[in-house]
Amino acid sequence: MQYLESLNPPQREAVETTEGPLLVLAGAGTGKTRVLTTRLAHILSLRKATPHQIMAVTFTNKAASEMRERVSSLLGGLPVEGWWLGTFHALCVKMLRRHAKLVGLESNFTIIDTDDQVRLIKQLMEAENLDTKKWNPKMVASLISDYKDKAKKPSELNANDVGGLCDGKLITLYRQYQSRLRVVNACDFGDLLLHMITIFKDPENKQILDQYRNQFQYILVDEYQDTNVAQYLWLRLLAMREDGRASNICCVGDDDQSIYGWRGAEVGNILRFEQDFPGAKIIKLEQNYRSTKNILAAASHVIAENESRLGKTLWAEAEEGEKLIVKGLWDGAAEARFVGEEIESLHSKKHSLNDIAILVRAGFQTREFEERFMALSIPYKVIGGLRFYERAEIRDALAYFRVTAQPNDDLALERIINTPKRGLGASTIQMLQHTARASQISLYEAIRTVTQTDELRPKVKETLIELVDKFDFWRDQMSKIHHCELAKMILDESGYVDMWKQDKAPDSPGRLENLKELVSAMEEFESFSQFLEHVSLVMENQQKDHAEMVTIMTLHGAKGLEFPIVFLPGWEEGLFPSQRSMDETGLKGLEEERRLAYVGITRARERLYISHAANRMVYGKWVNAMPSRFLAALPDEVVDVQNEVFGRSSHWDSSGQNNHRVSAGADPLPNIVRPTTNDAGDTLAVGARIFHDKFGYGKILHIDGNKIDISFEKAGRKRVLKNFIKKA
Repeated sequence: MQYLESLNPPQREAVETTEGPLLVLAGAGTGKTRVLTTRLAHILSLRKATPHQIMAVTFTNKAASEMRERVSSLLGGLPVEGWWLGTFHALCVKMLRRHAKLVGLESNFTIIDTDDQVRLIKQLMEAENLDTKKWNPKMVASLISDYKDKAKKPSELNANDVGGLCDGKLITLYRQYQSRLRVVNACDFGDLLLHMITIFKDPENKQILDQYRNQFQYILVDEYQDTNVAQYLWLRLLAMREDGRASNICCVGDDDQSIYGWRGAEVGNILRFEQDFPGAKIIKLEQNYRSTKNILAAASHVIAENESRLGKTLWAEAEEGEKLIVKGLWDGAAEARFVGEEIESLHSKKHSLNDIAILVRAGFQTREFEERFMALSIPYKVIGGLRFYERAEIRDALAYFRVTAQPNDDLALERIINTPKRGLGASTIQMLQHTARASQISLYEAIRTVTQTDELRPKVKETLIELVDKFDFWRDQMSKIHHCELAKMILDESGYVDMWKQDKAPDSPGRLENLKELVSAMEEFESFSQFLEHVSLVMENQQKDHAEMVTIMTLHGAKGLEFPIVFLPGWEEGLFPSQRSMDETGLKGLEEERRLAYVGITRARERLYISHAANRMVYGKWVNAMPSRFLAALPDEVVDVQNEVFGRSSHWDSSGQNNHRVSAGADPLPNIVRPTTNDAGDTLAVGARIFHDKFGYGKILHIDGNKIDISFEKAGRKRVLKNFIKKA
């Protein structure tokens, strides 16, 4: 059995322990995929089971395909046919088509997508006289999906579970939705698992469950830490015998890499494996084949602070390697400059751009890096998402800004005329477009023309007049208020921000963050029109295909990947760990954020850079940013702290703050900036009290040539020109 010879002792033990319940606790870079595929090949090679008697569960179709190819290769190229290999949903579809009548369906049932799901729910809501603007159908669909992920049918919910959602009618809607799906012989993705759990738990179907229990002599599950409640229950029903004995179930996973709680994953599933499957054996894979010793030491120290974990320590035979660079910078722009310059330096030393990745906590962070890379002509690609200015919410916002600046921009107006929904049907928009073409006027002028007639229904006419009036008002404000304030006004008064606030999709908070980042980006420009011109040039500068490109992606998207060189920017309190995660789920959220930090660190093979900024522009306002508490866990001997903000190399105390951090509200830079003088002859120094005609009294925080950052008593932090202030 040559395939066993390349395994280390724990890996080989995991492969050869074929009987009874087994949890393979596989740390990052420890070869879990090799163990899983070799175990499958080993079972088949020993003829302990036929392919038909093995069920292997993966989380993606790609992983299933790779597993099939690897097992076939280990068996000398022989195809492996007839086994049950696939995702949870794929395997449940296969089962449900056999037993569909037991849940009121025919075997040829349709699986509806999210759009169909939302449309059906909207119809049911309207029949119940529910306000679909107050209760977004997409939000209701998301809530029902969450209940299904928790394996809860309408009959298993009560008023306490749903509160006042949908005016107290959510359970009724859920029940009607399920009934309607049966009538049209359909189910959604959540039903695939829920229906099979229902069938297995029904005592009248005992022979069906026994059939599958007897068939599957071996069950293998990949990424067990990412399972939700429904997936867990389905597996447990298949793996536990009537007499309380567990079958030959092998789950492979890493509790330290459970980072998908926001989409239903329960880390508790892997933590209580021994309780769920009596007599279970746990084998830990701790030898890492990916990273240097310094990188592993950093990862181990960070994750060790989590209480909810089974515990393991990664080690490697590799060299110690380079120390981690921890860089403290003044603001986000300085961070982007640092990363860009460091990448240029690395590239000049013959490091391929393909070897470099920037892993961010939130999607909005990509903008500053994208703009910096375009300025430096560094090719890059954004994985798992669009470039910043290509994202739908950014294009929508820019369309609002373009129409405000230039009302005859038909393409922009067409994009957002009914976004958010204003009750304008396709026929209304077509009529407006026809009027514009026939009269050779812009769409904006066509709206003015048509709303002066009786061509439109009163409600539609009123809606269009209100929309044009808003644009007229915003256009009038362009010369009166700061362009960032105007941008916020447009996004708020148009209802666009509220649209995303009411949308309960998992990506909605990220879209709102992107809108805030868009407004922050405008601060760098003198006017509305100058910013729009900049964006036009940026969007025109499309990247061509390059042989080498830097990778930019989120930490969540990077799980399972590795790169020789990794940059981890934005390690600040509130950003990472995410304040929203901690607010929503407390300690549980903090521990998941720490696991995300662990995932980020262990993506690096050779070099790792972690950076944080003392200031961030958030929604057009400067905020002081404290270093992430995760930095406090990094051992001194493996990091090289280069702190431009504090002017010294130092470490962080247990709160995550730099030892030289000054008191709250004080100047975040040491008082080393030389004073300057305004036209009136006033000497302006850091800490001096000043007066501004618009913002009132404040204190100087930082001097950058003729630009001065000031903490105003009422207006907050602002950057102003020195000649517009005077000493108080």
